[in-house]
Amino acid sequence: MHADAMTGNHDLKRSASSVHGAGAGSGGDGHAHHGGDAHGSHASPAFYWVIGGILTVITAVEVAIFYIPFLKPVLVPSLLILSAGKFLLVVMYFMHLKFDHRILTGVFLSGMVLATFITVALIVLYHVLPAYDVMG
Repeated sequence: MHADAMTGNHDLKRSASSVHGAGAGSGGDGHAHHGGDAHGSHASPAFYWVIGGILTVITAVEVAIFYIPFLKPVLVPSLLILSAGKFLLVVMYFMHLKFDHRILTGVFLSGMVLATFITVALIVLYHVLPAYDVMG
């Protein structure tokens, strides 16, 4: 057994490879290559600033939509679509799911789908069914 493994003192290279894996885009050395958006690599800090700017613009559009009276009929669908877009950007880039292994994306999505079904079931159970007075 290696002395570093016995003492728990792993170097940065070994820690990075265990966290990020030696998958596509890491070059097998455990270090992510910056600048691209291919699976396994991470984007540059400037790219994250661009994503932050896009999120800011979407938020400003959401606020504007709320205060524009003639958009009232499409207020909820518009806000849901814009919020879903922001959610996807945050999950893909700031939570790094775009750059991680697909199994982690599947784990995240399965939990999200389960939470969505539970939420819909509770809404139906406590708000829709009582309106029909099924018990009498």
